Amino acid sequence: MAFYSKEEQTEDYLFKIVLIGDSAVGKSNLLARFARDEFYPNSKSTIGVEFQTQKMEINGKEVKAQIWDTAGQERFRAVTSAYYRGAVGALLVYDISRRQTFDSIGRWLNELHTHSDMNVVTILVGNKSDLKDAREVSTAEGKSLAEAQGLFFIETSALDSSNVAAAFQTVVKEIYNILSRKVIQSQELKQKDPSWIGNGKTVVLQADGNQEADERSKKGWCCSS
Repeated sequence: MAFYSKEEQTEDYLFKIVLIGDSAVGKSNLLARFARDEFYPNSKSTIGVEFQTQKMEINGKEVKAQIWDTAGQERFRAVTSAYYRGAVGALLVYDISRRQTFDSIGRWLNELHTHSDMNVVTILVGNKSDLKDAREVSTAEGKSLAEAQGLFFIETSALDSSNVAAAFQTVVKEIYNILSRKVIQSQELKQKDPSWIGNGKTVVLQADGNQEADERSKKGWCCSS
């Protein structure tokens, strides 16, 4: 996956981020809470694909996160390839009160790796942390799986908004940090060999940038409500 930017220092960045996970884990409400500070207690399953664009500022730069939401049901899997195309970040969501949604994480990771152009910056999200009495998946289990897979980890509640913004911001900031390192590298190479990069500036996010995130998560980086 390549990013294209102008030489000016005022350019915007647009990152495509996908929400994935089983049906009814709260993906749409996470997006609604983050983008509009809204929550729909009687929301129905998403049909097709929807997306919202949310602006953030990181190190004085305006970053736009284009966040895509789609149905978790198998009958909508025909949109899979188009949904993942160009994604550089992902929130992999399960419901802490429904173990079967946690057990599906491996399948969703396989699908993400199959259809993505690169190593997508991914955070494992245990949603509905407000359902403490109905919890079937412990925080420790979620954290352990995230560490094993090299993912960030956080528990959220779209209902009371706990950690919702932090989940999205973690992904966007990590993508931005990787991109910034690649921009610096490309500028250094251009200075050494002006003909190396041509007239434009293309920054490719490769696996090595994600290794830092992997190392950080393996050291136990996480958040929970």
